[in-house]
Amino acid sequence: MYQGHLDREGNKVSYDDLLSQAAKGIDLSIETQREKIAACERHIERLSRAIAEAKLDALVVVGDDQREQYLEDNQPAFLVYCGETIENGPLQLPDTAPEYWKRARSQYHEPCGMRAYPVAAELAFHITEDLCGAGFDVAYAKSLSRPPRGEGHAFGFVHRRVLGGRTELPIVPFVVNTYYPPNQPRPARCFAIGRALRRSIETFAEEKRVGVIASGGLSHFTVDEELDRAVLACCRDADEAGFGSIPVKKLNSGSSEIRNWIVAAGAAEGLRTQWQEYVPLYRSAAATGCGMAFAAWA
Repeated sequence: MYQGHLDREGNKVSYDDLLSQAAKGIDLSIETQREKIAACERHIERLSRAIAEAKLDALVVVGDDQREQYLEDNQPAFLVYCGETIENGPLQLPDTAPEYWKRARSQYHEPCGMRAYPVAAELAFHITEDLCGAGFDVAYAKSLSRPPRGEGHAFGFVHRRVLGGRTELPIVPFVVNTYYPPNQPRPARCFAIGRALRRSIETFAEEKRVGVIASGGLSHFTVDEELDRAVLACCRDADEAGFGSIPVKKLNSGSSEIRNWIVAAGAAEGLRTQWQEYVPLYRSAAATGCGMAFAAWA
């Protein structure tokens, strides 16, 4: 009986089904969990330092929207946000939400009130126009569809956790519909638009130092270490064919956020992978959890 779980192949299964499929002996000890969480914190700090040391003029943030701003009345496959600023606001969850969930999600949101973060609007407009000229039908927005909610958590994570709430670095929000059928872009298309994104940045009239960051996990909410390691290998090798061969059914639920990584890998084609780190964080003996990955190119 389906109880809200998907296996590694994207099939609807029960928790007991997942448990029967999982490798035996997953270490769920408190000590191991603490070590893995500490490792993730170190890797986030390393990313933060790398961005600061790069002295960027703008940062393109590739992330998905989980019906935080874009709903079924208009769900673009790709969208570039071109407003002068983008706001982040307090967490909005029902009172019945578990406390651990509130604590986790609150990291992506302002503690109180709305805060405007700068957007590299001219660069965003250029990227939109250039990508359309290159044959990609990219949606365009200058304001949020649901302004009281603020930016989606994929972008809030970068502002609040990676950039530490600093407002001096303007971003370009590049939204990918990873989650919701029927218009999720296929892996090969994600790599292609990433490559075109790099060309758009390079042809911007002003000489700027621009970075690209993907926001999102690898496999979740069922961890698939084989898939995650294959994705990281494709990222390292700029393996367009490898990305294109990923079965779309595997890019389900949270694992769909791998599409954000593929876009970033396309943009980074030709650069050298400086480092990669992978931390499979398991929540249960049924291999539920999240594949946490971190990487940098230069």
